[in-house]
This record gives sequence, C-alpha cells and structure tokens, in this order.
Amino acid sequence: MKIILYKDVQNLGEEGDVKVVADGYARNYLLPSKLAVKYTKSTEIELAQKQQSIARRKKEKSNTAADLKSRIEALTLDLAVAAGNKGKLFGSVTSSAVVDYFQSQGIEIERKKVELPEGGIKLVGSHTVTIKLYGGEEAVLKVNVTALGDEKEVAPQKKTEKVEVPEVEVKESAPEAEISEEQTPEPGES
Repeated sequence: MKIILYKDVQNLGEEGDVKVVADGYARNYLLPSKLAVKYTKSTEIELAQKQQSIARRKKEKSNTAADLKSRIEALTLDLAVAAGNKGKLFGSVTSSAVVDYFQSQGIEIERKKVELPEGGIKLVGSHTVTIKLYGGEEAVLKVNVTALGDEKEVAPQKKTEKVEVPEVEVKESAPEAEISEEQTPEPGES
C-alpha cells in the first residue's frame, strides 16, 4: 500500500515521505495511529501544499540536532564504579546511566538512541558512547570509568553458615494478673 507519512516513524521515514508498506502494517498500525494517510490524488495535493512547512520543521530538527551534538561532545561523563583488581566492573555501565547523566545536564535523549560499545561498558578506562541524532547525525560522548576502590576496600561477601539452634520447650500457663507500667520496677530500682 502506498502511503504518505504525517509524522516521523523510526526505521520507515520522515514526515512528508511517500512510502510503500505492507497492507497490514498500514491498516493496523500507521493509519489508525494517524502516523500516515493512504496515498491518493487529494492527499498528494495536500502534501504539496504542506511541503514548505515540512521543510521548515526538518530544518529546525536539523539545527536542533547540530546544537545538541555540540553540547554532547563538550561533555565528559566521569563515573566511579565498584571494580575488581584487574579493572573489571562488578556490573556494567548501561545506556540508562548515560540517559540519567543527560537528564541531570538538562538534555533529553531516548535510551534506544544510546549505543554503547559491546552492549555495555564493563572495564575501567576511557570509552566512547555514540548518540544517534536526527538525520543520521551522531554525537560522541567521552566516558571515563574509574574504580570506586580496590577490591580490598570493597567488603567481601561473607559466607553464611547454618547454625542449629536447640529447640526450646514452651509451656502454656494460665494468664496471671496483668501488670501495668506503674507497677513494673525500673532497672536499678528494687
């Protein structure tokens, strides 16, 4: 089915693009979500009238991406993470940590646009993270990962041992008169 995109759709195209997609994809997702309309003579005329505004929005997105790229590349993310003797992290630095850093800097980035080397940073040292921006533009963030402390400083997990506790026999007795707090002697008093 031939369609005209009304909004940007990831891995398909941008607003104003004319695409040919599977009928089911168009009928079940794109058309009901109002992301696209079916290509007809009337929608083609409507698209021609909107070309200037579409071109202006694309230029704005491109300018925003260029500005964002310069802001991101001026930053350096310094992380202190628990690591072992040989510099191997006890976990890994994930895209969520990068997105949280950007949010603290006032930059909104989607997690799926963050590309980490080998799926995650797992060693101490300097790394680069690629951020996908609009129009195939990419920004590179420098990430410096340092060890929180030597493995000696990190408390090793102690092994738990099973200790058997002897069973205590509990006898039931008749309830005696209740003692109020006023009648209970304080420690040290007789």
